[in-house]
Amino acid sequence: MTSSIMAVSVQIKVNSNLYLRDPQETKLGKKIIQQGIQLIDEIGIENFTFRKLADKMSSTEASIYRYFENKHALLVYLVSWYWEWVRFRIDFNAMNVDDPRRRLKITIKTIIDTIRLATPAEYIDRDLLHNIVVKEGMKAYHINQVDKENEMGYFTPYKALGQKIANIILAINPDFPYPKTLASNLLEMANNQMYFAEHLPKLTDLKMKGGDMSELDEMLNFFVFKLID
Repeated sequence: MTSSIMAVSVQIKVNSNLYLRDPQETKLGKKIIQQGIQLIDEIGIENFTFRKLADKMSSTEASIYRYFENKHALLVYLVSWYWEWVRFRIDFNAMNVDDPRRRLKITIKTIIDTIRLATPAEYIDRDLLHNIVVKEGMKAYHINQVDKENEMGYFTPYKALGQKIANIILAINPDFPYPKTLASNLLEMANNQMYFAEHLPKLTDLKMKGGDMSELDEMLNFFVFKLID
């Protein structure tokens, strides 16, 4: 299956509690997602407002509020969409792979390589969306109302992805005591180390020159398999 085929045949599903109307079903909704990603990447979620987005779209705030209750719901929607896309890619790339060690290596490479792949929605810019996940992703759940939103299933895609990785870890070493912790740290480490390499280089040993992700791949494999073994 090629990326172009997937772009046609795959639709990423996001928890319906995150939106008032599914933005993937209408031209306006897709425009909200497309230009919302552009604006959040440009000015950050703190400075982002629906009024600014409406101005960018030459539309009205009311039209955006028909899809999302607030900007936090939009942010969680975008981050959830990304993690669902990563989970789909892992399932696809590791299809028919029985060896759990190989599955984990494929999973790590997929977490990194998904950044480079065209998304199954032409209106979603993969690079800008990944920037948002790296820079703003933790703000989706590092919030006062996290418990309430967790009960509503806001973070199900992220938890499902973490559980998928944890299951692979346990398949390698059933006695490993911290599979979920290692899985979540793997996901956070991948994004944090990319961010540090670009913005705070004294906090990482990675160089990642010219967008080369091979060093990050090696580092994640080093940490994960050292701990598991």
